[in-house]
Amino acid sequence: MSQPVQPPNPPQQPYGGGQPTDGNPYAQQPGSPNPPQPGAPYPPHPAAPTGNPFGQQGAQPGQFGGAPFQPAPPARGNIGLGVLAALGAAIVAAILYGVIAGSIEREIGYAAVGVGFLVGFVGSKVGGSNPAVIGAGVVFSLVAVFFGQLIGMSMIVADALHVSFSEIFFDRFGALLDVWKEEADFMTYLFLLLGPVAAFGGARKAVG
Repeated sequence: MSQPVQPPNPPQQPYGGGQPTDGNPYAQQPGSPNPPQPGAPYPPHPAAPTGNPFGQQGAQPGQFGGAPFQPAPPARGNIGLGVLAALGAAIVAAILYGVIAGSIEREIGYAAVGVGFLVGFVGSKVGGSNPAVIGAGVVFSLVAVFFGQLIGMSMIVADALHVSFSEIFFDRFGALLDVWKEEADFMTYLFLLLGPVAAFGGARKAVG
């Protein structure tokens, strides 16, 4: 009695019904959630750990529990140095003003303005915008213009009397003041006023 012929076993689908891999190492494996699409780039692989615990962290402000770095505030101007700087500038400006006035035997308004501007600018450049420094510059500029006038007058009188400058300015300072009072006019006082005004402008320029 002949045995019934059994049909040949159907070919088994590899790996549960997937398509043959045909030697493709990137073919879809079972359990892969997102099968690669034809022509699509392969998904990026996570970077291998480097062993540096801080390598994967971005630079965040205030990390390690501290506040973000704040630069130190600029140091304020030194009031004492500002006053001394204004005084030094006033002495130099007074001498220059007096020499110019004595050499040409007349006063120049621009020179008085220059004296005040120089004193105010130098003082505030060193000492900042403190009112004490600005006030010192205003006062010193007034004194500088006044002594500049006296220096110029001493040079003129010494030349007329054929004596030394020091004899007029130091030995006969009282008599020099009397001559200044007699010779002072509107322009003399105007130049005295121009100095402090220019000093205030120079201070504003230095801190502005």
